[in-house]
Amino acid sequence: MTFKTFLRHLREGAKSVFRNGWMSVASVTSIVVSLFILGVFILLVMNVNALADKADSEVQVSTYLNLNVDEKMRATVEKEIKAMPEVSSVRFVSKDEGMKELTESLGEEGKEMLEGFSDGDQNPLPDSFVIEVIEPTTVSHVADKISALNEKHPEQPILRVKYGEGTVETLFKITRTVRNIGFIFVAGLGLMSMFLISNTIRVTILARRREISIMKLVGATNNFIRWPFFVEGALIGLMGSLVTVGVLFLGYSRLQTAVKGDITLAQSLIPLGDIWMLLGGLILLLGMLIGIWGSTMSIRKFLKV
Repeated sequence: MTFKTFLRHLREGAKSVFRNGWMSVASVTSIVVSLFILGVFILLVMNVNALADKADSEVQVSTYLNLNVDEKMRATVEKEIKAMPEVSSVRFVSKDEGMKELTESLGEEGKEMLEGFSDGDQNPLPDSFVIEVIEPTTVSHVADKISALNEKHPEQPILRVKYGEGTVETLFKITRTVRNIGFIFVAGLGLMSMFLISNTIRVTILARRREISIMKLVGATNNFIRWPFFVEGALIGLMGSLVTVGVLFLGYSRLQTAVKGDITLAQSLIPLGDIWMLLGGLILLLGMLIGIWGSTMSIRKFLKV
């Protein structure tokens, strides 16, 4: 194909979009509606996945030491925990720090209730380590490995290991289910959108089957006939996806502004700046591909004259 022929296809495809006014409007509207619904679901799934990732990342292992553990043994245990390949960080919490955190978490009532226990030997809390893991799903395995350190040391320095056993496994199961359901919904909605849009484009081409038949009869090749329709489909898809992206981003921005007063809800939403390029690019690419695919599938049967 020469560059001149390519320009001719671009020109004819662009003319066809405006020449077939209401048919093009119907196709663009179909794309906007379908991609908007798909985009809303994608945004929902992205935010739910972000919340699930945040919940997973906050899973920690708390390791409490026996009261008779000395500084040397404490340092040894800390070194051995840090050496575990699954561990990302280890934070030592002294008994005094632990009491301070407990008092703050309980508020004024807790302060009065714990008064007298925060000084010196009166503090009943043990020293502890707060361990974060690289992969949240390994938390139970890490807890078992830490508990097993007692078998290595006669002093048995580990008093107790807590990681929310039972609750953590349920959390992982829920987040995994949410991700799977979200993926199925988005995939199903994407396929439905493709068929809906392609059927709309097929109607526009059906109305021009006489034009295609005449071009075939005067000797035009299949590729010569196809290309303007490819361009037309791509332009219709691009226009529909541009409108969709604009509406989605405007709506999402308004939603973020509306929930600013609720700090918890506002922080749970992914900032628009973090997703605009990925989501916008995906919607634009999907719109153009659907437009081209719809034109390709629709025109194929009319080329057999």
